[in-house]
Amino acid sequence: MFMSVLSAEKVRCLSLGVRGLDDVFPGFELGDFVVLYGDAAASLSFTLPVRCQFPVARGGLACSSVFVDGGNMFSPYAVAQTARECGVDYRKVLGMVYVSRAFTAYQFSSLIMERLRPVLKKTKARLLIVSDVTSLFLDRDLPQTEARELFTRVCHTLSEIAAEKQTLVVATYFPEDRSRQGLFFEAFLFGKCDVLARLRRKGKMLNFILEKHPRVKPFDMDFTVGAASSATLMEA
Repeated sequence: MFMSVLSAEKVRCLSLGVRGLDDVFPGFELGDFVVLYGDAAASLSFTLPVRCQFPVARGGLACSSVFVDGGNMFSPYAVAQTARECGVDYRKVLGMVYVSRAFTAYQFSSLIMERLRPVLKKTKARLLIVSDVTSLFLDRDLPQTEARELFTRVCHTLSEIAAEKQTLVVATYFPEDRSRQGLFFEAFLFGKCDVLARLRRKGKMLNFILEKHPRVKPFDMDFTVGAASSATLMEA
């Protein structure tokens, strides 16, 4: 049984656009700090900037988005392909996705802690995506103590932005480094976020596991991605 996330007051959610999953999970709410991990997490991070531009009646937020690229992985081609599959003008969609790349942990931390709030205000974005949130802090040239301090401050800032600005914050994480430092980052990130979900491919199926949510009971669901709007979830 699933607990309803709906209250007497209409909640604005960003649906995932996956047939079957949307029937049981209405999506991510404004004010949530979401962490997505697993081999299909990156694909969803390219789908959400398209879907957030949909009207509220279609499961969107009717807004632009900001994409902070921590893993040098943003793909305008994947976003454009998703837009085409959704039947919308990819040029208009890309024009409402504001991307900033960071190549060191210091650049990344500065973007998040010092520059992000003014950008969100200027663009009126209600969706913030932060890709590969831990990778730059695993640089061997960065002292471990300093890396931990910067990372924890970044996570605190992301959580604050979600709450104060009524923004949906989505971070992707890829647990490839199982070192003590990597496990520290994972534990802190998982503890700090409001919503934790794992997305992984299982042959031609997609597995969605909701592991943590303040309003919905955890669940595990396998489904075939058949809707055009979510086909990119199955692509690398």
